[in-house]
Amino acid sequence: MRAGIVNQRVTNRVSYSLDSTLESVNTAEQKAFEVAAKAGFGEDEQHHIGMAVREAAVNAVLHGNAYDPKKKFLVAYETTAKSLVITITDQGSGLDLNTVPDPLAPDNLMKQTGRGIFLIRSFMDEVRIRNTDPGTEITLIKHVGGNAANAKEETQ
Repeated sequence: MRAGIVNQRVTNRVSYSLDSTLESVNTAEQKAFEVAAKAGFGEDEQHHIGMAVREAAVNAVLHGNAYDPKKKFLVAYETTAKSLVITITDQGSGLDLNTVPDPLAPDNLMKQTGRGIFLIRSFMDEVRIRNTDPGTEITLIKHVGGNAANAKEETQ
């Protein structure tokens, strides 16, 4: 055995089960800022990560759980040397991405809502959305030194 070999995949993970309230959305967003800062992301990236988490958490509380006090949403933050991975899962009836209107369509440009997923995709490097039956899980990934303009998406 050689001395001095270090495991390169050091992972830190913390998760929370939160009530379906806007106060919990604020908590999820604040924790995202803290984790992003600790992971070494700059202020702009911290802001983008926080906004993406806020949008995903609002979707979980409002659209997924419909503010049902019996339902929770889960948020997990995982950091590695190469990325920050945030997973948000609700207990709702699931999401059909085909029913989500395009916020850039002319009829939708002036609407006050409907930009959450669009913003999440803009701010993160990778976005994965899958139905968990019941519920929806969205995974947000930001790579160290990543560029959201080249974001990849995977839907299951």
